[in-house]
Amino acid sequence: MKLQALLALTVACTAGCIATAPVHAAGTFPSKPITLVVPFPPGGATDVVGRVLAQGLTKQLGQTVIVENRAGAGTVIGASYVARAAPDGYTLLASSGTTFTINPVVRSDLPYDPIKSFQPIGIVSRTGLILIANPQVPVHDIASFLAYAKDPAHPNTPYGSFGSGTTSNFVGEAFASAAGIKLTHVPYKGSSPAMADLIGGQIPFSVDTVAAALPQIKSGKIKAIAVSAPQRSSFLPDVPTFADQGYPQIAMDTWLMVVAPHGIPADVKTRLETALAAVVADPDARKSLEAQGFEVAFQDAAAGSALIAKELPQMREIAQRANIKVD
Repeated sequence: MKLQALLALTVACTAGCIATAPVHAAGTFPSKPITLVVPFPPGGATDVVGRVLAQGLTKQLGQTVIVENRAGAGTVIGASYVARAAPDGYTLLASSGTTFTINPVVRSDLPYDPIKSFQPIGIVSRTGLILIANPQVPVHDIASFLAYAKDPAHPNTPYGSFGSGTTSNFVGEAFASAAGIKLTHVPYKGSSPAMADLIGGQIPFSVDTVAAALPQIKSGKIKAIAVSAPQRSSFLPDVPTFADQGYPQIAMDTWLMVVAPHGIPADVKTRLETALAAVVADPDARKSLEAQGFEVAFQDAAAGSALIAKELPQMREIAQRANIKVD
């Protein structure tokens, strides 16, 4: 009920948008400004990426692309707004995998369907997640982490995440299950407070994105233990993956995808997909995206659909095994 109440205004506003939406005419798109919804607050990495994309799409499409932040409820507010928007290509969403493969398996009252509500346009970038530690903790790899966690002096070793039901929570629980150890999840309301407590020694470990952890690792304020992505991060090539250290089951990263409401005309989807690919290929845009710690690699609409379909059952299995719920 709480989530439904939070979405009530969004539904009303979007219904008005749909009622007044112009009929698409082939060959005229775009004929007016486009809104790119970012379901996170201003200033974060995803918001910065959204603004880079908006600037590039403005150049490619010849129409202004405006970033609109609609944060709240773990991306649900922004995602549901776009899901209910007119399927004409003038309202887009730039969001992480949380929207498409995490929320559907941890929320019972989700007001959109990750497959039926959206039309992927393209995957823009990816970043691994990383197990990190306070420098004072005597752990430097997975073997020493397991020794620490199994020591009776450290029962139910805590680890922080940037929220219950987030990708960082999923990595922590997937690792605990694979290693056969008990860890205590300490959820925070975002990456920044979790990082602050890790640096301050309030928690010994945390799981965060490479993008968020990179500056603190380079400054020596925290240390890296293992990257969860299938391959090592180009930003931290000396940090081994979980697979490198004997846990191939932990091969999870987070990604940013641009989608439109389901049902947009095929020619509009193609126009947007082509424009987005050109933005990601632009050297200046790539430099800006990489500055946020993201691995930049465009994947088309078909790849986006396939990725959602592949990850949904994987995330559902982890959620069920660890009893991860957000209601």
